[in-house]
Amino acid sequence: MNKQTKRNIILVSVIVAILAATVLVWILLKDRVEGSGPHDSSYQVEDIASVTKIVMTDKLDNSVTLELLKDSSWSVDGKYPASQPQVERLLETLNKIRIRSEVNRNAVPNVLKDIASHGVQVDIYQNNQLTKTYYVGRETQDHMASFMIRKGDSIPCEVHIPGFRGYLTPIFTAEAIKWRSHNIVDLDVYDIARIELEIPQAPQESFAIVQKNKDFYMELLEGHRMLQGFDTARVGQMLSTFKNLNFDEFASIVPNSNADSCVSGTPRTILRITDTQGNKTEVNIYLKYSNPDDISAMPDEKAREVLDVNRLYAVINSKDTVLIQNWIFDHILQPASFFQGKNITLPTK
Repeated sequence: MNKQTKRNIILVSVIVAILAATVLVWILLKDRVEGSGPHDSSYQVEDIASVTKIVMTDKLDNSVTLELLKDSSWSVDGKYPASQPQVERLLETLNKIRIRSEVNRNAVPNVLKDIASHGVQVDIYQNNQLTKTYYVGRETQDHMASFMIRKGDSIPCEVHIPGFRGYLTPIFTAEAIKWRSHNIVDLDVYDIARIELEIPQAPQESFAIVQKNKDFYMELLEGHRMLQGFDTARVGQMLSTFKNLNFDEFASIVPNSNADSCVSGTPRTILRITDTQGNKTEVNIYLKYSNPDDISAMPDEKAREVLDVNRLYAVINSKDTVLIQNWIFDHILQPASFFQGKNITLPTK
């Protein structure tokens, strides 16, 4: 075989190899374009301003629908106000998520099985049209990404937010109660028409603060007797507390909650709030018991064995039982004498 023939054989071999590689690349790219392997930003929602609804469903029969309202706020299942910060966090996540890598093919069956058993389906609507559906699984072994797969794909991916340390799974929860707003009222001082605090165990200390022509007066509930010479600074501090007044958490999702036994009796105090539009909110407040972590903080040895010094239970409008922070409500849940410059302690019963 002469040198020219050898050169021709080598040249043909090279051309065949190049063609084979080109065909392989084309097949892989075609496969990727047609949906069996997502690309880097395929999970991202680029225009989050166009998102009008997000529906999440899990394998425990939990489901939540977050929907944008005309006033730019969000609702939960069309019944409750949503937590705006939480919704904004979810939208930000949808905008920033990227694929870290596709799942190794050997691991695909196990990952798909786990997503099928534990995953959350996420349906995203933009301008009221369903545009994306994917399934969010558990975290990766390094806790820096979550397994996800788009509807129609065959290969799941490890999805993360570049630069964020942590995984995304907890953000996509289908438990409706975790999306609800914790706001009780959000009133500027002159949006308040009447604040009433009833103290069943000390009716002589029960009172109301009432606005009239942008001025406030104070009266005792017993006999509706006007109080003169009250401490305006203390009253002002109390009224300012109703601006973005929130509770801490829903009692039903707190582990080992003893709420049912605590709220079965007479409330320690009853707070009634009426705004200038006539909207009324009633908050029945109860002592919270049995928090061993607070024992060392109680000055009274007998009381500290049973009372939580940091939080109280509250029932809002006879519906939701929640936990409230003592230090936030301390300016509100004071007897009439307090606003007259006196300091008395209510019974701990």
